[in-house]
Amino acid sequence: METIPYTVGVARKDRGVRIDLAGRTAVVTGSSQGIGLAVATGLAGAGARVVLTGRGRDRLDTAADVLRGAEPDADVVTVACDLTTERGAAELCEEVPVADILVNNLGIFGSRPPLEITDGEWRTYFDTNVLSAVRLIRRYLTGMAERGWGRVQNIASDSAIVIPAEMIHYGMSKTALPAVSRGFAKEAAGTGVTVNSVIAGPTHTGGVEDFVRELVGTDLPWGEAQREFMRLHRPQSLLQRLIEPEEIAHLVVYLSSPPGLGHHGRGAAGGRWIHRLDRALSIRAGMIDAWTSASSPRVTGHRREIRGLLPGRGSWPTGRGAPSGGRRARWAPPPTTSPSSPRCRNC
Repeated sequence: METIPYTVGVARKDRGVRIDLAGRTAVVTGSSQGIGLAVATGLAGAGARVVLTGRGRDRLDTAADVLRGAEPDADVVTVACDLTTERGAAELCEEVPVADILVNNLGIFGSRPPLEITDGEWRTYFDTNVLSAVRLIRRYLTGMAERGWGRVQNIASDSAIVIPAEMIHYGMSKTALPAVSRGFAKEAAGTGVTVNSVIAGPTHTGGVEDFVRELVGTDLPWGEAQREFMRLHRPQSLLQRLIEPEEIAHLVVYLSSPPGLGHHGRGAAGGRWIHRLDRALSIRAGMIDAWTSASSPRVTGHRREIRGLLPGRGSWPTGRGAPSGGRRARWAPPPTTSPSSPRCRNC
C-alpha cells in the first residue's frame, strides 16, 4: 500500500501534527466560498492539489484568487458544474478522473414551517444534500480502493441529531449523511480508504448571517444577534456562538491525513458518546481535544467526552462550557418566520 510519511513535531509553541498531503488531489464540492473554500484552503496549505467546484465560473475564479492569496504555492483547479445532476457529476469526473480526497460539502438550507414543505422541496433537499454526495462517492471510491489510499468526508450538521423545528427538511438530509458514510465505510473496509462524516454546529458564513437575521430580526448588533439565535434556536450548543469555517477545515485536514486512517465510518455522534457536538470534532479515541487557534491544532492525550446532549437523555454537564448553573437547556419553539428560498450552506 502506498504511503506518504508524516511527522509529529512542534507547531509554534504547541505540540501538533504536521500534515503533508503533497501528491494528493482533493475535490471539494460547494467550494466557491464559506466552509468549502476554507476546507480547500486548508488542504492546499497541507500540500494537496485542490479542485474547487461550483456552478458559477466567475465565483470560482474569485475563490481561486482568494485561495492563492492565502497559499501562494497552491495548485488549484476549478470546475464549473451542477453537481445536483448526474450530468454535472459526469462533467467533474471527466475533468478530474482521479481524486485521493473527496469532501462532499455542497448543501442548501432554509427555514420553512413543517406543514408547508412541498414534495418538490423535500426532493430538492435530498438531491442536493445527499444524492450529490452519493454520486461522487460511487464514481471515486473504486479508484481509491484500487490504489489502496483515499479519504471521503461528508460535511453533515448537528441538525442531523437535534432536528431544527424550522427546517426539518434540512435536518432530514443531514441525518442521511452519517448513514451514507457508515454504509460506504463498510464497503471500503480494509482497502486503505476511510469514509467519515463531519458533524459541525451552526457555522459563520454569509448565508447563515442572513438566516440568523431572519429568525431574530435586524435590530440587534451582530454579536448580540448571534447569541440570541444560539439561545433561542440552538440551546444544545456548548459554545453558544457560531463556528468559524476554518475550525471545520482543521478537522477535515486531519481526517484527510495519514494519521486519519484510525477514524473510519464515524461521525460526531459515535457509539454512545458525542464529542464536542457544537465544534467541528468527531474523534472517538480522544486524541484531539480542541484547536488552539485558527491555524494551530493542539493534540492532547486525554478525553473530553460529553454525555447527555440529546433531548430526553440526562442533563447538561456542569462546569466550564455548560449553560448557566449547569442546568439542562430547554427547547424553545422558533418564532413565526416567513418562508425563504434555500441558501447554499457554503455561501
